[in-house]
Amino acid sequence: MSTNETRIEVDPDLPTLRVIRDFDAAPEKVFRAWTDPDLVSRWLGPRETEMRIDSWDATTGGSYRYAAWRGDEEIARFYGSFHEVRPGQRLVQTFTWEGAPDGVSLDTTVFEDLGDGRTRVTTTSVVETIEIRDMIVASGMDKGVIEGYEKLDELLSGD
Repeated sequence: MSTNETRIEVDPDLPTLRVIRDFDAAPEKVFRAWTDPDLVSRWLGPRETEMRIDSWDATTGGSYRYAAWRGDEEIARFYGSFHEVRPGQRLVQTFTWEGAPDGVSLDTTVFEDLGDGRTRVTTTSVVETIEIRDMIVASGMDKGVIEGYEKLDELLSGD
């Protein structure tokens, strides 16, 4: 089990959210887990959900759509566009929950090589208002992020 901590930071004065997490794998391997739909579906989201990907084109100008399922029930659906895909280094994408289409975020994820086969991943999300940001934080997203990253640790150690 990983001892890496997931940090979620909220700037009180800006409509931003930052998630920082170290992984015990090289940037190329972590990046692949972020962009390969077969791998993404295995780690994204909380443990009690299954991610079913409808479409996934992790290239600059590409898009994605997926749903979260708990048992036989679809509980959420998400979509967005990939604005920049720089392998092993950076992803810039939009992220929208269909339940709140006005709450789209622009997410920049940076993959930093820490050496010794370790990577720091920092995702900065920008939304339109502080109120939208606070709704995202209050939604329980922290559980999905933390558990998803724990599943990603397991995936990376088994590959």
